[in-house]
Amino acid sequence: MTLISGFILLCMLRAVMPQGLTPRGPRPIPGQGDRPGPTQAPQEPEPIPVPAGCESRIINCPIKLFFTIDTSETIALQESPPGVLVENIKEFTKMFVQRLADEEYRGQIQITWSIGGLHFSQKQVVFSQFATRESFIRSLSGIRYLGKGTYIDCALKNMTYQMTHHYSGTKAVFFSVVITDGHVTGNPCGGIKMMSDRAQEQGIHIFSVAATRMIDKIGMSEVASPPAEVYRDDYIAVEIVDGRPRIQTKSIDRIIKIMKHQAYLQCYEHKCLQTPGIIGPKGPHGQKGAKGIRGVAGPKGEKGRQGDPGIEGPIGPPGSKGNIGPKGEKGDIGQSGAKGFRGEYGRNGTDGQKGKMGRIGAPGCKGDPGESGPTGYLGEVGETGPPGDLGKKGDHGIPGKSGPPGIVGEPGRKGERGYPGNPGPPGQRGTPGRDGKPGEKGHEGGRGNPGKKGTAGTVGKKGEKGERGLPGGRGQVGEDGFKGAKGDQGLPGPRGQSGAPGGPGPNGTMGDPGDTGSRGDTGTPGPKGDRGRPGFSYPGPRGPTGDRGDPGRLGPRGVRGDCGAKGDPGAKGEKGDPGEPGELGQPGERGIRGDPGPDGGTGLVGDPGLTDCDVMTYIRETCGCCDCEKRCGALDIVFVIDSSESVGLMNFTMEKNFVINTINRLGSMANDPASPSGTRVGVVQYSHNGTFEAIRLDDPTINSMSAFKTAVKNLQWIAGGTFTPSALKFAYDHLIRDSKRARASVSVVVITDGRFDPRDDEDLLGYLCRDDRVVVNAIGVGDMFRKVQDDEILGSIACDNKERVTGMKYFVDLVAENFIDKMETVLCPEPVIVCPDLPCQNKPDVAQCVHRPVDLVFLLDGSERLGEENFRYVREFVQKAVDRLGLAQSRTDLMRARIALMEYGNEDEHHIAFSLTHDPVLMADGIVRLPYLDSSSSVAPAIIHAIDNILGKGNTRQTRRNAEISFVFVTDGITDTKNLDEAISAMRGSQVVSTVITTGSDVDQEVLLKLAMGDRDAIFKRQDVSDLSQTSLFEDFIKWVC
Repeated sequence: MTLISGFILLCMLRAVMPQGLTPRGPRPIPGQGDRPGPTQAPQEPEPIPVPAGCESRIINCPIKLFFTIDTSETIALQESPPGVLVENIKEFTKMFVQRLADEEYRGQIQITWSIGGLHFSQKQVVFSQFATRESFIRSLSGIRYLGKGTYIDCALKNMTYQMTHHYSGTKAVFFSVVITDGHVTGNPCGGIKMMSDRAQEQGIHIFSVAATRMIDKIGMSEVASPPAEVYRDDYIAVEIVDGRPRIQTKSIDRIIKIMKHQAYLQCYEHKCLQTPGIIGPKGPHGQKGAKGIRGVAGPKGEKGRQGDPGIEGPIGPPGSKGNIGPKGEKGDIGQSGAKGFRGEYGRNGTDGQKGKMGRIGAPGCKGDPGESGPTGYLGEVGETGPPGDLGKKGDHGIPGKSGPPGIVGEPGRKGERGYPGNPGPPGQRGTPGRDGKPGEKGHEGGRGNPGKKGTAGTVGKKGEKGERGLPGGRGQVGEDGFKGAKGDQGLPGPRGQSGAPGGPGPNGTMGDPGDTGSRGDTGTPGPKGDRGRPGFSYPGPRGPTGDRGDPGRLGPRGVRGDCGAKGDPGAKGEKGDPGEPGELGQPGERGIRGDPGPDGGTGLVGDPGLTDCDVMTYIRETCGCCDCEKRCGALDIVFVIDSSESVGLMNFTMEKNFVINTINRLGSMANDPASPSGTRVGVVQYSHNGTFEAIRLDDPTINSMSAFKTAVKNLQWIAGGTFTPSALKFAYDHLIRDSKRARASVSVVVITDGRFDPRDDEDLLGYLCRDDRVVVNAIGVGDMFRKVQDDEILGSIACDNKERVTGMKYFVDLVAENFIDKMETVLCPEPVIVCPDLPCQNKPDVAQCVHRPVDLVFLLDGSERLGEENFRYVREFVQKAVDRLGLAQSRTDLMRARIALMEYGNEDEHHIAFSLTHDPVLMADGIVRLPYLDSSSSVAPAIIHAIDNILGKGNTRQTRRNAEISFVFVTDGITDTKNLDEAISAMRGSQVVSTVITTGSDVDQEVLLKLAMGDRDAIFKRQDVSDLSQTSLFEDFIKWVC
């Protein structure tokens, strides 16, 4: 027993002895960024030495290279003449391919090239499958640019398919060179990043090459394979120097050098000579030897079988802490592990920090199979080779039309607000009141003889109290009565209730900053401490209990419960009201005509007749608004707007706004398109051939300004090529020739950047000039590349009349106020202003706020259409209204006004400055702190939010009993009308009275009338926002709401 215990104690002592520690895991290798000083250019790696005993042979390494070339409109029309940049890119590709040669690289691999390619726009055209250099160059010369929109993601998808499905043979290295500008008009195939990642999964390395310096950097970086320092290293195909294109051969040399090096890393590997030996016979088991003396510790043996469990020994004392061992020597870099199976497609991760560049170790002979090693680092890119020989001087290029772009001017000032819009249609007539109950028909009797005057009858009994009548309308303010005599002094009244606590006082002024203290001396750095031992990991003690959380939001309404059991029969009800009178009896037969009676006496004096004011009041209530109206006579206007890719989506939206703003200035449109008088408007938007869309002059659905605006807003950007001549022919043949009116003048307004696809017929530019009654106005705007318009082409469109040609740098100048004024004069030079004769205008009288309770809620439209300067004027208007209105004197005051203020933007942006309150200090602070949202506008969610959060919170009503609830909207009506009818119904359900304040001419009268719940008198309009607080509108508004 003692022997066994001693053996166990000996084993435990050996277990606690310090063991030899070997480092595990990769050792950090200093990279380029770890050395002090500037980063040196990458050096060409030396050939890997072949270890002794290994064979050396040339390894075949085929390279498959695929060119993906952008020939969309943004490339084709970027330089003049159109298509010249595509020809320069073709020359760049040709020079690239001519520098590719089959060669033996570093004496270890044999590189062979196969080349293919496609070009793309909205579709993709494969111009060459994998072929030799000569065959590819012949196919390259046949490229003709497509000149439409740009779908880079679909091009990458097709490229991946061509490289992986049209090639079978020896395992090759795949490279693709994508030449584009990074601009896209859509992502129908999933996006650039997704298609680029899928190509990399197939082993394709993508180089992103810019066509010129005018690129979208995000799009270019998404095309390239990682790392961007290798595959998007500022590669460029054509450099424009002094207006002349220059092919960048340096980019070609750098890309080819990287391709060769990457192919070498992927293809080259050593194979050591292996000669298996003869297996010897199995020897017999030897006899058990005698126990030897204790020798030195041998190498670690194999794992033995599990022994029998021993007897538990005593717990030994803890050993002393061992000394820290010496630092081991740097180990050799391990052998590269075998390639693993392809993993699943991972999620997009965040961009990690740039890793350190590792060194390439010398491969050893095949040893025992080891564990899978970590992924190796990319090798360093070699030095740029010596410059090639100077090429021969090329032929003279085609002279360009336009020079380099000028200096970009300063942006113009914001235009003034427009004139007020035309009046909306008259409202529907109200439903007639209910008829009274008919009485019983009496018998028809003959006329009797006049009787003698009877004596006065006795006073009848007092009748029963009648039913309560309907509430009467709001009465007019009574006249002030005579001042009464001073009464006797009354007894002192009881002590009144305590007043409401006052509101919080304003913040105090900020104190003066203190003196800056002197900076302390920098201490000397302490000595570096020893490396600590690893800490223990165990859970800490339980933390203190947290504070009680705020109560959660009110939960959703529960589902309807199950029906309860049937109740007991109820008690007998009270006696019901008398039934309705029966139907009228059949009329009796006509009686015999009686004898004529004597002449009647003089009748009573009749009521006075209607005055002029009464007549006009009736007309105004029946016919609606009676504002002045502008009439331009019989006029047909056709707008031809450019919807090509070079214009861009934002500029196309500017074109549509220009059309709408111009028509707003020309008065009302013809209610019937077939009418011989009035203004009719048509629109043609064009891109490449076959994509023209039109709003026709004789469209029966375009019978109002609102219908025309909706049709224009629904036009979608085509984003294709530019076929301007064909669009002019389309406008005349389909809109003007067959639908023009005999006495109407025809004006055409053409908006373009002055360029068109050379494949279109240039002779059609003057097609509109063949009709003498058509007046053409050409507006030329610089395109998305800041190139000025082509005046020669614009002159041909305008029938060589320079006075009808207008040039501008930016599309935003189209909607400038002064330019809209100019177009108004050009299209309607002699307008006729028709105003109704109104002898009087009565304004409704209401009781003052001090005599009744009013809860007033201002709802401000904080969209981008208002502007920050105008938003300041609106805040001043609200503050002035707060100062003028008679506010409640306390929380318990049941008279006078309380005010709330809310600003709204899109459907999720609602900012409540202050809820219903009587405190002027709180109101002033909320108005000053109110931010400008500068977003889109959606009024329906704002109404619902105000009802749910200002008029009431949860099941608690925040308004006072018997108070008039008034919503004041400050908006131009240009808003999202989704769910607007439901919001108006909610206002009616909450018994809200609405008022609308609007400014400018570009307003939506239909929406404003809905917000005013059909009451035109509740709409207050002014031309400028700055006039809200300075004109009679303010006084009229105060009298209206109070």
